[in-house]
Amino acid sequence: MIDATTLLTIVLMAGVTYLTRIGGYVVLCNRTLSARATAVMEAAPGCVLISVIAPAFVSRNPADLLALAITFAAATRLSMLPTVLIGVASAGLLRHLIG
Repeated sequence: MIDATTLLTIVLMAGVTYLTRIGGYVVLCNRTLSARATAVMEAAPGCVLISVIAPAFVSRNPADLLALAITFAAATRLSMLPTVLIGVASAGLLRHLIG
């Protein structure tokens, strides 16, 4: 059985995540964004991805470094979704094979 504190923490984190996602829509739904603001909004997912994979740049684990190189190569040729899928799959597979 799951502890009540753990369950409450999960529910609250889910709620905060939902509020941050819907908050942008609610705040900006009746506004027209400038070209600069639109560019920032379109670049945001890439910034989030970089913050997730940035620690691999300082890793000494060969599997992580190789997965980072594969992800970088994919990012130069593919859109965001295939790049993320290739990055996750290559990291998982290489960590399994190399360690």
